[in-house]
Amino acid sequence: MDRADSEGDRAHPPRDLAWLLSEAVELQDRTIAGRRAIHRSPELGLDLPRTRQTVLDELADLPLEITRADSTSGVTAVLRGARPGPAILLRADMDALPLREDTDLDFASTVDGAMHACGHDTHVAMLTSAARLLAAHSHELSGSVVLMFQPGEEGHHGARYMLDDGVLDAAGERVARAFALHIQGNTPSGQVSTRPGPILAAADQFRVLVTGRGGHGSAPHAACDPVPAAAEMVGALQANVTRKLDPFDPAVLTVTRVSAGTTSNIIPESAELEGTIRTLSADNRKLLHDTLARVCEHVGAAHGCEVEVRLETGYPPTVNSSAEADRTLELAEAVLGTEHAEPMAQPLMGAEDFSYVLERVPGSFAFLGACPPGTELDTAPANHSNRVVFDEAALPHGVAMYAAFALDARV
Repeated sequence: MDRADSEGDRAHPPRDLAWLLSEAVELQDRTIAGRRAIHRSPELGLDLPRTRQTVLDELADLPLEITRADSTSGVTAVLRGARPGPAILLRADMDALPLREDTDLDFASTVDGAMHACGHDTHVAMLTSAARLLAAHSHELSGSVVLMFQPGEEGHHGARYMLDDGVLDAAGERVARAFALHIQGNTPSGQVSTRPGPILAAADQFRVLVTGRGGHGSAPHAACDPVPAAAEMVGALQANVTRKLDPFDPAVLTVTRVSAGTTSNIIPESAELEGTIRTLSADNRKLLHDTLARVCEHVGAAHGCEVEVRLETGYPPTVNSSAEADRTLELAEAVLGTEHAEPMAQPLMGAEDFSYVLERVPGSFAFLGACPPGTELDTAPANHSNRVVFDEAALPHGVAMYAAFALDARV
């Protein structure tokens, strides 16, 4: 596999790190125990006191410099290597999702309305075990490792809070590279996949309020009906996406909610649209923001309605450094075997706040497959499903990849 590196400081073959996987397997009982403890007791948002304490307890006996964030439940831990080298950041997100678990696992969530349906419990467990593995080999480590245990990834901008708290400079110098893994319940177990450039999209939300004049359903001429205006906006927005955007730079604009009226014989005073915009480039992001406002305002004016467009900007696109993404796949081949390294042909249109980190330092975001054995990939519940299950046999692969990214670092 030819992945020529355009950045000279990364143009070296991977170290012999195949032994990492067997050591990660030796830690499997501990990794699983930590994962299941967090899975049973999921927490939402930025305030995760139980999860943070679990992390602190797991790291307590390791030679780490630990800092607790003041603004959130974030934890930063620094491991110093015996050799000179750069600072490397490894991230694990910690928060759960607001839904009821329906998996029948014997370690299922005990918190009604909260579930680790995106697998962040596995991320935390893999990174704490990677910290233990790296600490045992700190004499081979060049530079420092910054372990970033982050709350609030699920829409709460937790990474941005930790950046504001100085996580990138926790080692006393700016981290040179960053790496994060994300587990997937419907891709082959143990497979690591990534790509250079955009891997995940920006995610923005919008709400459009269309105000007319209410009246009797039998006399629309005596009212100003906002419903046809709102309906026309939906079609016009879809047409603009197909007519204005380069098809080789994907973008999605989806109206997910249309709301108006109370009964069949009343023309309502107002109608409301709500939806999401997903883009992979800054240019398309701005173009769709501008298009949303222009189309809705002009369509509303044509109907004699007033229009208010509210746009909530979310996470930016997650963009991998080409060199680091290529390096991740090389490490996966060297540590896990060629069959477990899979280049991604296309990005996904989901979003991730590790994007904030990758805006500031070069790095790589990669996926780790964990489809349970005996489950078909095309029918396996995906992340964010109340029925998603992750194959714990994949966890040593994640532990080994975290450790490999740090141990492979050189000046």
